[in-house]
Amino acid sequence: MTTVENTPSATRRDDVAERLLRSAGELSYDPLQEVDWETPLDPAHHGCSPEWSTLYGTAYWDELTEAQRAALTRQEAASVASTGIWFEMILQQMVIRDFYAKDPTDPAFQWALTEIADECRHSIMFARGAEKLGAPAYRPARHVVEGGRVFKAVATGEAAYASILVAEEVLDVMQRDWMRDDRVAPFARTINNIHVVEEARHMRFAREETRERLEGVGPVRRRVQALLVAFAAFFIVTSMWNKQVYANAGLDPKRALREAKANQHHRAMLRSSCAELMEFLGSVGLLTRPARAIYRAAHIL
Repeated sequence: MTTVENTPSATRRDDVAERLLRSAGELSYDPLQEVDWETPLDPAHHGCSPEWSTLYGTAYWDELTEAQRAALTRQEAASVASTGIWFEMILQQMVIRDFYAKDPTDPAFQWALTEIADECRHSIMFARGAEKLGAPAYRPARHVVEGGRVFKAVATGEAAYASILVAEEVLDVMQRDWMRDDRVAPFARTINNIHVVEEARHMRFAREETRERLEGVGPVRRRVQALLVAFAAFFIVTSMWNKQVYANAGLDPKRALREAKANQHHRAMLRSSCAELMEFLGSVGLLTRPARAIYRAAHIL
């Protein structure tokens, strides 16, 4: 009979998974019941905190009326949510593939299924939220979609879990702002609150898995994985704000896109939101010089 060695890392992993399972049992949400889907959207409400708009701090923003600003943030929030759905589907497939045919009595296995169930609810919640915000279905560029198709099929170990952490960490900080902001539509604040609470558990598991998978890894593999994670981060972050949001908000898309690309305020907000993520990646050896260059290109370092 084969026995499983009870290593310190395995024990820590089981302890973390058991705590996460208990937490999920004590505090989880059903968005279909918790979110107010019935009350009509007030056009004065924003979709996200205005300070997180890609145009906030630009000359164009100063020229917009409050109604135009609110309309823009609703489209931007829907775009971020749509990108979230895209990556959550990638996440689910990577996690399922990682735990395929493994011991179902393992707490980590059971947590993985719990996380997948959470993500299914989140994707439906984001989809309904985007629809309520009056937005179309935003999708990443075709080459990003096809790249994601390959990535979800081949990414394993630390590359998979560190990439999951990237997507979750970037969203977490901005959503913490949005859920507390009275200018944001109440139903959107509820969506953000649900996601923040439940994603905190997902981030904890992703950190633990990343650390464990990197134990004893050689320098070559570490450098390769650092690049994979950095490229994933680049395409996730640069896909969050679809360029079609400006036309759909009734703005001049060429001018809006030009000013958004040069917006130093938005870049600073992104860097601030990713500070803890960069610290973690550095602590596990995934913040190599080439990876840093990619993160800087995405304006998150």
